[in-house]
Amino acid sequence: MQSSDPIPDPKIYTISQLTQNIKFLLEEHFSLVWITGEISNFRVPASGHFYFTLKDDSAQINSVMFKGQNRNLKFTPEDGMKITGFGRISVFEPRGTYQIILEYLEPSGIGALQAAFEQLKIKLAAEGLFDSEKKKPIPFLPETICLITSPTGAVVHDMIRVIQRRYLAVDIEILPVKVQGEGAEHEISSAIELLNQRQKADIAILARGGGSLEDLSAFNSEKVARSIFASSIPIISAVGHETDFTIADFVADLRAPTPSVAAELAVPVQSELVYRIQTFYKRICSRFRLNVNQHVSNLEKLSKRLVHPQKKLDDAKLRLDDYYIRLIKEFTRTIKSRREKLSWLKQRLDSKSPFHLIENNKKSLQQQIVLLESLFTSFVNQLSLKYKELYGRLHALSPTAVLKRGYSITRLISDKTVVTDSTSVCIDQPVEVMLARGILFCRVERKHPNGQDDV
Repeated sequence: MQSSDPIPDPKIYTISQLTQNIKFLLEEHFSLVWITGEISNFRVPASGHFYFTLKDDSAQINSVMFKGQNRNLKFTPEDGMKITGFGRISVFEPRGTYQIILEYLEPSGIGALQAAFEQLKIKLAAEGLFDSEKKKPIPFLPETICLITSPTGAVVHDMIRVIQRRYLAVDIEILPVKVQGEGAEHEISSAIELLNQRQKADIAILARGGGSLEDLSAFNSEKVARSIFASSIPIISAVGHETDFTIADFVADLRAPTPSVAAELAVPVQSELVYRIQTFYKRICSRFRLNVNQHVSNLEKLSKRLVHPQKKLDDAKLRLDDYYIRLIKEFTRTIKSRREKLSWLKQRLDSKSPFHLIENNKKSLQQQIVLLESLFTSFVNQLSLKYKELYGRLHALSPTAVLKRGYSITRLISDKTVVTDSTSVCIDQPVEVMLARGILFCRVERKHPNGQDDV
């Protein structure tokens, strides 16, 4: 059986309408919530906002903490850190995803100040601010000690009392600063800078009494740590009680568990110094007397073994005279021997004098010159006769000589070919006739081959 009532049309949402409704419901029911989880995918873009994911074993949620809120954090979030936060649930409409916008954040199981302390400690240790080789030595007997502390607390009076009890001959100056609360960090850093500008103190003590981690926050700041590290004057850190450790303790050149102990470390006990000086004086006097006695005893022993200098001088004179006589004899013998050897060498040299060889060679050279001239004259005469003979024979065969006997040479004018046969020329052909003296240019009027006239 069908119902007579019409079926209502379903309500259709657009994506934007549905997303806005979901956003309204989430923000209405989860306006402010506390949440805990583990950070992953942590990133900080140029805007300075923190974006990350909070997750547990079975779920995750996108998280954001805007720059205005995260600048107040005492620590830096990082991947793997478990945190507890306070914020509101919202929907990021362009992507249709829900997220939590955090207003407050702190590490789970550890306070924010402690987390900041550990992070700064790791950072400065990596930069070498805690390295022992960079710490300056504490002077043994300073002339001036500077106390950087609160001028109103019991700490400054305790340190002055301890210093004056131990050693009176030291000047004490105080640089008053706030040791906790707003502005304490800046005042401590400025006092350390002023200390180095004045350069009047040999050592400085940075001190305050004990307190909570929040009370000691100024001594756990990076600014104070870097000021201590940059100081050219050695600084003793005495912050808190014996069990308290601050960043300033790690950076300082020496750490004292309490301010009173810092005062004891800064100066020695005057009475002990006097006693030690007296003890050293007695030891020096005793050692000096013992040393003098030993030298006197050694001097007496040596004086007994010492020979009179005059006797040594006489012995030396005798030896010198003996050496002189022996030297003259040896020198005379050497000269005589070398003179004999020189005479013998002169005789040998004279026997082989080059003047004799030169005279003999001159005579032989003159004979060779005469012989050479004779042979050269004979050779020249022979060559002259042979030349005349060859010249006569050559002259007899010369064309010029033939022409002088009345003969001539006939050549064609066109190509200078010598005419040896009458058949090689034609009637009226021009030719040239070379005589002994001059040339005749002729024309062939007739020819007689084999002695017959050309008909």
